[in-house]
Amino acid sequence: MTSVQSPQPRAMTSRDAKTTPIQVGVLGFGGLGQAAAQVLAAKQEMRLVAVADRQGYLMNPAGVSLQDCIQAYRQHGSVGYGEPGGTLSQQSILDLVQAAPEVDGYFLALPNLPNTFMAAIAREVAASGWRGVLVDALKRTSAMAQILALQETLQAASITYLTGCGATPGLLTAAAVIAAQSYAEIHRVAITFGVGIANWEAYRATIREDIAHLPGYDVETARAMSDADVAALLDKTNGLLHLENMEHADDLMLELAGICPRDRVTVGGIVDTRNPKKPLSTNIQVTGRTFEGKMSTHTFTLGDETSMAANVCGPAFGYLKAGIQLYRRGLHGVFTAAEVMPQFVR
Repeated sequence: MTSVQSPQPRAMTSRDAKTTPIQVGVLGFGGLGQAAAQVLAAKQEMRLVAVADRQGYLMNPAGVSLQDCIQAYRQHGSVGYGEPGGTLSQQSILDLVQAAPEVDGYFLALPNLPNTFMAAIAREVAASGWRGVLVDALKRTSAMAQILALQETLQAASITYLTGCGATPGLLTAAAVIAAQSYAEIHRVAITFGVGIANWEAYRATIREDIAHLPGYDVETARAMSDADVAALLDKTNGLLHLENMEHADDLMLELAGICPRDRVTVGGIVDTRNPKKPLSTNIQVTGRTFEGKMSTHTFTLGDETSMAANVCGPAFGYLKAGIQLYRRGLHGVFTAAEVMPQFVR
């Protein structure tokens, strides 16, 4: 999965992190992108310097104001209207990465609709000449397979790409890797999540991606739904989405990591689109046989008070920090969240 290239600048040390914040960009400024910007606002080791949405981008090497971004986006529909550094563009991502070569890494807080979208963005960035770290929070196995197929392309472009770095896949997948160490053989990995949001419109793309997992729906039908269509569906379900046996890339990541065959991994849960309280506790259960021949199950449960945004954005930036370290050691190409330990961002 990795290959050593010619040496890049030396690896970051803790002293470097204190004196020179990592320059970070966020691609996408919907619900997840705005939450990502809020997470960065409290960090010392990372500085948000670039943001892009569909219609424009905003960049400032001294740091982008969260409030300016939100105000421009809500009042005018794009961060491109923000000042200083706002620019309107119909190819905002490409224009931004070319205009800001100093950005160390980007979190792709983008909806993967259609299912080829994230891979297309990765190819576009690779062809732009920009070098650095990209991190995504992809969900679908088929979408991640497309990213993995870009291994040689991203490696040749001197890009370190970390995929599946949200909550699930991501945080819970990494927990499964650690939990698996107690066993000689893994029999089952079961991920069950509960998500509560007060208003689905704050996470429109995420909800559409979830709808695509329902019986009778797929990515294209979910993508084609109008907001009114989504609202009508949620009215029928009392705002709840019950998701079972999802096509989630945890299975591919754990198989690639040698933990277990993908058919032993299941992912499902409940999304409440009308209440911030989780309908159930998010957890992962790893069942296996020890070397003594005993069967047992490890369970890791996330605190109910942690939001979807906290459990996605926190790990994403932890993996971005780890990716910066890999990049500066000359390690380029594609890594999954099951291969790399995230680094805590202070």
